[in-house]
Amino acid sequence: MRDNLFALSLGFGGLILATLWAAQSGTAGVMACGDRQTVIDRLETRFGETRQSIGLGRGDRVVELFASTETGSWTIIVTRPDGVSCLLATGDAFEDIIVPQGDPV
Repeated sequence: MRDNLFALSLGFGGLILATLWAAQSGTAGVMACGDRQTVIDRLETRFGETRQSIGLGRGDRVVELFASTETGSWTIIVTRPDGVSCLLATGDAFEDIIVPQGDPV
């Protein structure tokens, strides 16, 4: 059991490092990239996803979470200062959780 947990944590660690490297490298690599407005338009028309949250990452990159509250699909994109957006992650089962201010998470 302990060996399985260790191997699993190494796998997750590698995935996180690879994702961060790809987002910071500025290269498309295996990531789907394009003009920000084109990416956003496709997320909305194909998947019904709208922006749910936004933040600023390293290197002045904008990180945004788009999701559909109807289907549960979600997408995280990273936009570089030059206006190119890349898909960072996608998934299902999105839930909008609002934590009242002051409540422990």
